Amino acid sequence: MAFDDLKEHSENIQEQAKDYIYKNLSYYKLVAFKMAMKSTTMVFKFTLILLCFCMVLLFCSIGLAFAISSYLGSYTLGFLTVGFIYLLCTGLLFLVKDKIVEGPILEKFSEIFFND
Repeated sequence: MAFDDLKEHSENIQEQAKDYIYKNLSYYKLVAFKMAMKSTTMVFKFTLILLCFCMVLLFCSIGLAFAISSYLGSYTLGFLTVGFIYLLCTGLLFLVKDKIVEGPILEKFSEIFFND
């Protein structure tokens, strides 16, 4: 009689353990899905904003090159001047990339993954 009760309780404990593991696994799948979706939507929004910014920058660059060209009297010099301006900006960004790019991105992804 005592053996039957013990056997019944051990089967009950096994069922509860399986249920607990299954629910824990489901919970962590949902947490991983939530983090993946937040990251994906953030990257998608960033990409859209970057694409729009690049289009604006492209047309402004062409306009600036033509404006400089009309001032200098040569299309070549106008476009080379704009190219040199971009070369200077790229050099400056390369020098300060850690502070401008890596810090904010690391901070934003840390906020997504660890604060929720």
